Amino acid sequence: MPLDETATTRRIRADKRRASALAVVLAVQALAAVFFIADVGQDLLLGGVTPHSLLEAIVAAALVIGTAFGALQMRQILIRIRQAETAMSIASGALFELIQARFQDWRLTPSEAEVAMFTLKGLDIADIAQVRGAAQGTVRAQMTKVYAKAKVSGRGQLTSLFIEDLLIASNGRGSAVREEI
Repeated sequence: MPLDETATTRRIRADKRRASALAVVLAVQALAAVFFIADVGQDLLLGGVTPHSLLEAIVAAALVIGTAFGALQMRQILIRIRQAETAMSIASGALFELIQARFQDWRLTPSEAEVAMFTLKGLDIADIAQVRGAAQGTVRAQMTKVYAKAKVSGRGQLTSLFIEDLLIASNGRGSAVREEI
């Protein structure tokens, strides 16, 4: 799974696939409805109302109604996708701003901030060293400085600082655990 993939992004991607499949089904339904409506019209012009033309009219009406309901469903999916993408954009922007503010408060150097960001994304020391083209010892030393400046003992506590800030921002409450540490 890519680093930036979340349950929400997977849900958005699934909704987009669902919308694409629904669009194909709607197109087929619409074509079938047009065919049946034209056929019913031709049958009525040539032979009047017969049981066969009445049955075709019912099928055409059902297809039109089904297509209309499908179009409403498609509209709801597209609205849900748009809302989720907007919420993700706002949340990711807010999280990025929160992280940057914390890094400034801690007076992290650009290298320390980069290492801290990779740590928050879940990379381990070896991966960070490889991505940055640095020695693992250098990355380890930078992480130690980050932890010291943030007044935490490790990756879990560093991550929990940001989660707690988001929880406080989202509902105005937070735990008193951080103040006790």
